[in-house]
Amino acid sequence: MEIRNIAIIAHVDHGKTALTDALLRQTGVAKEGVSMDSNALELERGITIYSKNAAILYPLANSGREVTKINIVDTPGHADFGSEVERVLRSIDSVLLVVDAQEGPMPQTRFVLKKSLELGLKPIVVINKIDKQAADPALTKEQTLELFLELGASDEQANFPVVYSIGREGIAKLKLTDESNDLTPLLETILNHIPSSSSEALSQKPLRFQPFNLAYDNFMGRLAIGRIYEGIATTGANIFIKKPASPAGGQNGEIRSGKIAKIFTFNGLERIEASEAVAGDIVLIAGLPNIDIGETVTTNANAEPLPAIAIDEATICLNFLVNNSPFAGREGKYVTSRQLREYLERELEVNVGLKVDFSSSDNFRVSGRGELHIAILLENMRRAGYELQVSQPQVIIREIDGAKHEPFEEALVDIPKEYQGVVIERLSNRGFVLKNMFQRDATMRLSFEGPTRGLLGYRNQFVIDTKGEGILSSHFIGFKPHIGDINRKPTGSMVSMAAGKALGYALWNLQERGVLYIGPGAEVYEGMVIGNTSKGEEMKVNPIKGKQLTNTRSSRNDEAIELTPPFALTIERGLEVMVDDEYLEITPQSVRLRKQPLVR
Repeated sequence: MEIRNIAIIAHVDHGKTALTDALLRQTGVAKEGVSMDSNALELERGITIYSKNAAILYPLANSGREVTKINIVDTPGHADFGSEVERVLRSIDSVLLVVDAQEGPMPQTRFVLKKSLELGLKPIVVINKIDKQAADPALTKEQTLELFLELGASDEQANFPVVYSIGREGIAKLKLTDESNDLTPLLETILNHIPSSSSEALSQKPLRFQPFNLAYDNFMGRLAIGRIYEGIATTGANIFIKKPASPAGGQNGEIRSGKIAKIFTFNGLERIEASEAVAGDIVLIAGLPNIDIGETVTTNANAEPLPAIAIDEATICLNFLVNNSPFAGREGKYVTSRQLREYLERELEVNVGLKVDFSSSDNFRVSGRGELHIAILLENMRRAGYELQVSQPQVIIREIDGAKHEPFEEALVDIPKEYQGVVIERLSNRGFVLKNMFQRDATMRLSFEGPTRGLLGYRNQFVIDTKGEGILSSHFIGFKPHIGDINRKPTGSMVSMAAGKALGYALWNLQERGVLYIGPGAEVYEGMVIGNTSKGEEMKVNPIKGKQLTNTRSSRNDEAIELTPPFALTIERGLEVMVDDEYLEITPQSVRLRKQPLVR
């Protein structure tokens, strides 16, 4: 059986997962309603966070044609999870580059395509969502070709096949005028343009397997998901684990021994235990407790290790601490530093975009790819029953050739024309430079470049400035010289000077001074941040102050109290609005802001 290995890559929300789900349904390996996005957070947010494997067989066995196994890896579209994408691209034969027919190429499109082209892959372009009212497939194709050429694609890479699709309906076409009711045109394009990864010659060689992803099982321990480049993997085989050839992967020459306990192949979304797997296949191997991404598993101690899998560095960092607020221990099940350490150690087993400094016993320095990357980690921790507090995210500063360098990002903004002035002004004040602008009907597309720290705390302001009609996307482009101080609007905090339950009368008076994070009846403590001020000045307030009762009537006594709904804090909102002398308190039930020293 021939094997094809593909990854589906795209910008966030361009339809990767919907297209993959349709492929699984039409080939009979998944039922209606089954999705690659099975994680609770993925389902809630509608985005892919973790890369996942699936496999389909095409054509069907009763077609009379030779059946081909197609391994599919669905990848995240958000830039904060780019490390998931990078690992996958090294291990597949080609990619399906999915581009929204209305939005066209976006920042993450550029990122994933650049990585693919650098590895010599020849993408198949899938122009998706052609049924959108404002879809322009011809313009999208032209813009995609321009992006290929801009990124230095070879003539062969730039001569890419194009498939038009409606992913959620499971329809693909080679031409817009074609009649089609399924994804057969896409499947045929995969067979015609992607080379087979399996052969008898490769299977005859000694085993060389390289994991590009890790998983964990309570019974089997660490699991390695990767591609068999050469040889045959068999259950019970004694193997050697070798560090990558590149210094980026560790010290050359290090060899460890081990034994393959179990092998699993993929059928649809299911893992199927197998006694062996051949070269070219993507499999899951158990029994190697200390295996790392990019290492080479081989049966030949003298075999050359496969090249390392490069992963982009973290860009932001913050401290994870034990919660010591007056409400500490009320809601969390796991509250000690030892328990926090154990969780982070387990997370490092599978989250390779994460770095943790354990040098302190009660203060863990955590580095990640962006605010969303960290927010997802914290959300998973609170849902698992953990209670903690974190400091304000800071960008990672590196010293290169004796000079300070900081992470830079490309930001792409799609907004109605009337908002371009305020967005340009905001981002310019935050160190961003306008690189390009393009108008399409009443929508402007603005391209900026600037420091990552300029985006920290801006996304909520962007929503306000564009009245929720704007789209802001960004991706990391590298470390560049530090640009010095940037002008960010100061955030002033309303800090509670009393403990108790907040009263509507007090909040009614305070809401004129800024934005409140709490509503009536919320429990507060001294030092807790209950809102922010409009003028950017810190202010101590009394949210539990009640109305003075007298036996004298006045015109104000009977005035109705009308409260604006509070700006309820989420983890992401909290990370955005907090300042450097505050902690974000996170529990299974609550998210609060507080001053670091509670009494000042």
